[in-house]
Amino acid sequence: MAKRIHISRRTFLGQCTAVAAATGLPLWFVERELSAAAQGAPIRPASATDRPGIALVGCGGMGRGDAKSASRFGDIVAVCDVDESHAAAAAQQFAGPDRAPAQFKDFRKVLERRDVDVIVNATPDHWHTLINLAAAAAKKDIYAEKPLTLTIDEGKRLVKAVRKERVVLQTGTQQRSNKLFRLACELVRNGRIGKLTQVTVYLPAGLREGPFEPVPVPPGLDWDFWLGQAPREDYLKERCHQTFRWWFDYSGGPVTDWGAHHNDIARWAIGEDGPKVIEAKAIGEPIPGGYTTPPAFESTLTWGNGVKQVVKTTPDDSPFGVALKPDGQRNGVRLEGTDGWIWVNRSKIEASNLDMLDAPLTGAAVRLEVSDDHMGNFFDSIRTRKDPMSPVESGHRSATVGHLIVIALRTGRTLEWNASDEKFVGEGAREANAHLARRMRKPYDYEFAG
Repeated sequence: MAKRIHISRRTFLGQCTAVAAATGLPLWFVERELSAAAQGAPIRPASATDRPGIALVGCGGMGRGDAKSASRFGDIVAVCDVDESHAAAAAQQFAGPDRAPAQFKDFRKVLERRDVDVIVNATPDHWHTLINLAAAAAKKDIYAEKPLTLTIDEGKRLVKAVRKERVVLQTGTQQRSNKLFRLACELVRNGRIGKLTQVTVYLPAGLREGPFEPVPVPPGLDWDFWLGQAPREDYLKERCHQTFRWWFDYSGGPVTDWGAHHNDIARWAIGEDGPKVIEAKAIGEPIPGGYTTPPAFESTLTWGNGVKQVVKTTPDDSPFGVALKPDGQRNGVRLEGTDGWIWVNRSKIEASNLDMLDAPLTGAAVRLEVSDDHMGNFFDSIRTRKDPMSPVESGHRSATVGHLIVIALRTGRTLEWNASDEKFVGEGAREANAHLARRMRKPYDYEFAG
């Protein structure tokens, strides 16, 4: 039996002060967090006899990073990628002294393995849903990279499948396991800035390049399999791997890149499922024969509680087309209310008045879900069979916000959304509802997932 280690109040306060100084978090919040951690069951690596088998599907840089985090809690027994060089690199990275992960090209073969309990899905966006559906049908728990889906219809199907098969799915919106974002959302939900009136999401701009010329498919890459449900196209290196997200065939540009993270936080702060009215405009046109997603845009969403959400790329004082660094001041979320504002990103939290941060929440304050380790929270949920921090419904609803913006951009219309029915209503609804799903190229349709 593990023994609880007792420390003095003076030592505890010293630890809290050090953490507060290092993170910029208010002392009261650090004290609350450390006290709760000391009293609760810690997230811990599994024992040698309690390590589930993990398969990585999608072995690019993000996938290998996710798998490295997951390997604290289980064993990487298989890797899968339609690019043999990516699969080989991952197998080498996760090889042990006495074994190496098995390598696959077809994820369906991975799901047949009895030693695979967990899937880490880090494929390009247009492959997320089919793999997640197949994994759920195979009773495998899923860590699913963001955005959870390519379309709203995919999200509705995935929610049903995950609940039907009773598997655990954690969406990779890891900012929900970040203390800074949780503090900001808790303060807003408790009225610290007064009535919330506007949320402004600042995003790095996308790429505006082209035209591009076809080149031979690299050896070891199954280009047809990589394209999957998307239309058949000649191979362009700019369509594949790191730059796939700037093509509407596979993703949604800045909207579903950093936007998937920050729109999730905006929705957490607002506390509703989805907006009612969406309008969006592109800033600059894509180059013919080049990337198809707008490199910059601005969107305004009106929520049922009256909150206005603005989502925008490239600040007004920056030259068009210059992508912001991920830690830039304008990459984050600004929460404005009748009594002040809070600014938060992955590195800091600020407020119009420091008392907004420094004064502790008291009484029957709203407390949001707590996680400080997104991957660890996923594996804890696997053991307890309870919902993780970002379950399938949350991932679907947050991804939907991005999809709504994309549809407004592509139709050029101001749209009205019914979040409960998940359909557009009013003027332009017929055209907009046609974008809720996409035609899937055979054989890579829902039947391909089994």
